[in-house]
Amino acid sequence: SGFDSTIDVIEHREGGENTTLRKLPGMTKYSNIVLKWGITDDRELYDWHRQAVLGNLERKNGSIVLLGRAGEEVARWNFVRAWPTKYDGPDLNAEGNDVAIETLELAHEGIERV
Repeated sequence: SGFDSTIDVIEHREGGENTTLRKLPGMTKYSNIVLKWGITDDRELYDWHRQAVLGNLERKNGSIVLLGRAGEEVARWNFVRAWPTKYDGPDLNAEGNDVAIETLELAHEGIERV
């Protein structure tokens, strides 16, 4: 999740006898991207977050790719200057059969469908 963006509205009143506010585009804000995946032995995303916690923040560009049933690319979103803001480890339950899920939340400065 996290593919939405909002453009702030700046209301501006012009001088004279105008009785209507002008609405101008302001700053664009992007919500954080939330990635979820079944746990594996690949620690790359966890290590990226851990380095940020230790003060070694590294911003990265990346892509989220939607694949079809045959493994072909159906859609792609590219994001820029992302960095991890939150990591959630899996909920471990010895009595359950659920897949262990990791979650990483990314702040970023833009996303585009290509």
